[in-house]
Amino acid sequence: MTEKEKMLRGMLYDAYDAELVELRRRCQLLCEEFNALRGEDAIQQRAELIRRIVGRCGKNIKLQPTFWCNYGSLITLGENFYANHNCVMLDCAPITFGDGVMIGPNCGFYAAGHPTNPEQRASGLQFSRPITVGDHVWFGGNVVVLPGVTIGSNSVIGAGSVVTHSLPANVIAVGNPCRVLRAVDESVPPTE
Repeated sequence: MTEKEKMLRGMLYDAYDAELVELRRRCQLLCEEFNALRGEDAIQQRAELIRRIVGRCGKNIKLQPTFWCNYGSLITLGENFYANHNCVMLDCAPITFGDGVMIGPNCGFYAAGHPTNPEQRASGLQFSRPITVGDHVWFGGNVVVLPGVTIGSNSVIGAGSVVTHSLPANVIAVGNPCRVLRAVDESVPPTE
């Protein structure tokens, strides 16, 4: 079994395997090109380039620079997806976003993890777990989502949250670790 196959199956794998290093290098070059685009045509050029980077994406996709990912091919972006500046997606396992997702600045989605055993960690082994985000989820700035997390549709994740476990649909969740604060209630006006 190759190291890539181990990675995709959620097993411990060698991240320094030559095939994986080369795939990350190619993706890094595309991300560098995406982040370097300037001028009036940059919006259209970025939209075209992101379609070369990620595995699948819907229409009306907007990502602000800078954007970084490991492989790109394991990322799915739904329709009307928006990510603000400084978004990082460590897609060693699938990272899937539904339709209408909005991501604030400085957010990270980390499907990659490292063993807690120091000898395994020192050997370069790591693991990966998928991240799945439903439709119409909003992430405030500086949110971190860890491996294996699923976030249900219509939820709001407050700024600065660290999402360590899965969250249901239709909730507002905040904190470190992120916890459900309350249900989404359209009749409650936003506070200042």
